[in-house]
Amino acid sequence: MIPGVVLLAAIGYAGKLTELAISTYGKTHHLALPNIEYVLWAIIYGLIVSNLIGLASIFRPGVDTYEFWLKLGIVFEGVRFLLGDVFRLGATTLLFTAFVLFFSIVSMTWMGRYFGLSEKLTSLLAIGSSICGVSAIIAAKGAIDADDEEVSYAIGAILALGAFSLIGFPFIGHALHMSDQAYGLWAGLAVDNTAEATAAGALFSDVAAKFAILAKTTRNATIGFVVLGYAIYWGRKSGSRQEQSLSQHISFLWAKFPKFVLGFLLLSLLATLNVFSSAQIKDLANLSRWAFLLTFAGVGLRTNLRELTRQGWKPLLVGAVGELAIAGVTLILILIVAPHLHL
Repeated sequence: MIPGVVLLAAIGYAGKLTELAISTYGKTHHLALPNIEYVLWAIIYGLIVSNLIGLASIFRPGVDTYEFWLKLGIVFEGVRFLLGDVFRLGATTLLFTAFVLFFSIVSMTWMGRYFGLSEKLTSLLAIGSSICGVSAIIAAKGAIDADDEEVSYAIGAILALGAFSLIGFPFIGHALHMSDQAYGLWAGLAVDNTAEATAAGALFSDVAAKFAILAKTTRNATIGFVVLGYAIYWGRKSGSRQEQSLSQHISFLWAKFPKFVLGFLLLSLLATLNVFSSAQIKDLANLSRWAFLLTFAGVGLRTNLRELTRQGWKPLLVGAVGELAIAGVTLILILIVAPHLHL
């Protein structure tokens, strides 16, 4: 894994150095240059390597660890939340999440049937768009006995839309003059993959990234329930699975539950109990940024634009229309509710 991890660190740090160099140049020459966060530079450099140079096989195992660094960064991010804030905002986010789950599953299922996609591909798109993108699709693959080709189509559609969110979401957020909190909730609720949701938040502001992580973590926590529901549905539909006991269902939920959520809550609890000094909180929060440095480099490196165009137009069209509908409806809902929640 070492070559790929070193590549992640090199690309991520190159993004940070680029941000610092442009900022320093602007200050030195008294120029009002745009402040482009290291997040975008790391993703751009990753895209250049992946699509123009190519990623050699020796780097792939290490590059695939970008999700580990993402989860580690989210855990460290827990020190920036007091537990009371987590529960207060979490309750609000939970209501939004319930709506997003319902709307995503219903809209994606309807569109998949309308365009004649297979039922299992439709299920994968619905699961991916409602919870956490690629991770949810992979978790559901075995549960519903989906084919590799169907999984590939669903992942291709989700990744293509995740790439769009990095550009479209910050632009829309700034155009509508959204607050950091409102935008962060929108990004966390409407962007599928956790890495892209975190990046979309960070491209808007540091505070927006904080709220995007909280909203996305809330969505991620529902993965076991949704995948279990689909597993039961497809098991009964095929008649190949026997009824499982309550303990087996609980075991399934625990196996699918994202454990890093517990780490996030633990550090939030410790911060609430004043276990950490202000300097230690600052250091732990800084560690989360270092972890995200590798994560965002991985987002660029694992996005192969040529591969995305080979997946076929129907799944991409269903995914695109469905995702735009989810993002649009969620945005309207947040714009309406945000003033009443003082966001």
